Amino acid sequence: MAYGPHEAVRGIDLAVRRGEVFALLGPNGAGKTTTVEILEGHRSRTGGTVEVLGHDPARHERAYKERIGIVLQSTGIDRYLTVGEAVDMFRGYYPHPRPREEVLALVGLEAQRDERVRRLSGGQQRRLNVAIGLAGDPDLMFLDEPTTGFDPAARRQAWEMIRNLRSTGTTVFLTTHYLDEAEQLADRVAIIAGGRIIAEGSPQSLASGQTRTVIQFRMPAALCVLPVPPEVAEVADDGRVRIETAEPTRTLLALTRWAGDAGVELPNLTVSRATLEDIYLQLVDASEAVGAAE
Repeated sequence: MAYGPHEAVRGIDLAVRRGEVFALLGPNGAGKTTTVEILEGHRSRTGGTVEVLGHDPARHERAYKERIGIVLQSTGIDRYLTVGEAVDMFRGYYPHPRPREEVLALVGLEAQRDERVRRLSGGQQRRLNVAIGLAGDPDLMFLDEPTTGFDPAARRQAWEMIRNLRSTGTTVFLTTHYLDEAEQLADRVAIIAGGRIIAEGSPQSLASGQTRTVIQFRMPAALCVLPVPPEVAEVADDGRVRIETAEPTRTLLALTRWAGDAGVELPNLTVSRATLEDIYLQLVDASEAVGAAE
């Protein structure tokens, strides 16, 4: 996909399996939005082939539109309708809609059935957007940044809602900037940078290729005046220390000996394998470095 001389998307090859949650991750300007809009049929491509549910989205076939649900970050719903009326209105656009009560149960809005849309909280309005996407009983749901602006409790509730979708056999294509969200929800992820897919697989398989261990702690005041061991390359302004190492046993031994000799503990000491966020940042940084060198 090109905009004049600029290629926004190059050589992307994605296969999303039926019934899975698939997350597309990438920095701003990486090609996420262009890719998703092509899959949804909202943007024409300049080359290549695309097949979703056996259809070419660019043909704008009604049979294709009836099988997908799209959940945008905001939906133009009449604010004076009740929740039930809004769901019923959108159900009327499809030949075989999902029952209203089932839709409301999936998104956790049964108690708000008779509530006016304008009286819903932000999180409830987001749930209603998902309900609208479910109205036609789609085989495939596109979820665009489903928890943007949510507080931690609302995010957890949204995660449970997405898990409910998977339990019904609905395929979910998710875009999110929250790496922990993708790690919790996605069966597989693809990371896009510079218009290309630079990694694809389950969060676990991507992590298994990462051999480095992360050690973190907060620097005690008593140690700030002492020479630091070579393992501590940098101390953040707030005193946090983060070390990535391929030799966790040796590194941890050196750190604890250093603290023990000073007679102090290492506060908030944690030892963990690299997270999806660690891997994402490493891959994106490497891709951007290669792009800058070309």
